[in-house]
Amino acid sequence: MFFINFLDRTAISFAGPNGLNKDLGLTAAQFGFAAGVFFVGYIFLEIPSNLALYKFGARRWLARIMVTWGIVTLLFTWVSSIPELYALRILLGIAEAGFFPGAILFLSLWVPAKHRSHILALFYLAQPLTIVIGAPLAALLMSAHGMFGLAGWRLMFFGVAIPAIAIGIVAWFYLADKPSDAKWLNDAEKHWLTTELAKEETAKGASHSPLALKALLDGRVWLMAVIYFGLIYGLYALAFFLPTIIGGFEGQFGTKFNVFQKGLITAVPYLPAAVALFLWSRDATRRGVRTWHVGVPALVGAVSIPLALYMQSPVATIAVITITACAIFSALPTFWSIPGRFLSGAGAAAGIALINTIGNLAGFAAPYVTGAVKDATGSYQAPMFIVGALMLLSAVLAFSLNALAKTSVNDQPIGARSLT
Repeated sequence: MFFINFLDRTAISFAGPNGLNKDLGLTAAQFGFAAGVFFVGYIFLEIPSNLALYKFGARRWLARIMVTWGIVTLLFTWVSSIPELYALRILLGIAEAGFFPGAILFLSLWVPAKHRSHILALFYLAQPLTIVIGAPLAALLMSAHGMFGLAGWRLMFFGVAIPAIAIGIVAWFYLADKPSDAKWLNDAEKHWLTTELAKEETAKGASHSPLALKALLDGRVWLMAVIYFGLIYGLYALAFFLPTIIGGFEGQFGTKFNVFQKGLITAVPYLPAAVALFLWSRDATRRGVRTWHVGVPALVGAVSIPLALYMQSPVATIAVITITACAIFSALPTFWSIPGRFLSGAGAAAGIALINTIGNLAGFAAPYVTGAVKDATGSYQAPMFIVGALMLLSAVLAFSLNALAKTSVNDQPIGARSLT
């Protein structure tokens, strides 16, 4: 489900340099705005959607979200103007609102804390693997230009929409809201898992408030949101503009790649990123998640991404971008294992959604600012320094998280355990 989610969200990055920008007359800033305006609808409905999932159950709500965004993605096949593109991107954001924090909440309701970092890593593998598999797949669909009288980029949107609708329908019948509802667990497994999760909730109960409002006012939640903002800024600057940067190799280095070859090159940084994500998260599980498991990769990404576009060959550029991708994807799953250590119940639903909402403001800012600065300067070098600065802020805050968390705005913190 997360694989299809990230593919549909970032499909515009493949379409842009392969006909969409030319057919609709998009500048870099307009393309960036179209990519980022998705998050306008997404952000406003994030918290209400996650609270609805907590109330109505993951099975119904996640399945509903998936079918809805599949239908909206399908409509991109026939977009004919810039205003229509903007409107559909906003609608797609509204349709997807609540899916990611809902999935994180769903995993927290199923997986004991000591196993959560590893499970989150497996979940997060979907993002880099989306590009590893999705970029060549999108390129293959776009290579069928003219089929059914459609441009290649239109065929690509059609092709990635259908799986979302189909899997959403399957999820309605397959997902279970809690372990006791799972038909594929035997009674002993249900009892063990339910007991372990109940023990955790009991331990939290002595010092954790279930109130959503208290979670929304907790200083640590807002601190986590700022850290997440920097990480997401890097993620989406890379995801939305890497295909365009690779397309620019022709003018910069004189390369001659076809659409499918560009798709394969786009996928290159993400396979090592998937491996790095898995190994880093396994180390976090073995040692116990520490704040430096977020800070170190954020720092590496902050240093590497501005350097990438100063390289003097396509190979060197992709090599440095690969380091950046490894850093970003290594930080994300370990980051999401931290909020569940001081949030529970409705507080977890609200707090996780708030972190994701504030963080995803970067989903709008990153592509728009990147495109606008590129139009102003004629190069992607300056925008990448902005990415580096924000990731550096995330790294500094992550290393300082434990000390800063002690100055929470609440007299009664939601959780009392140390984060290091």
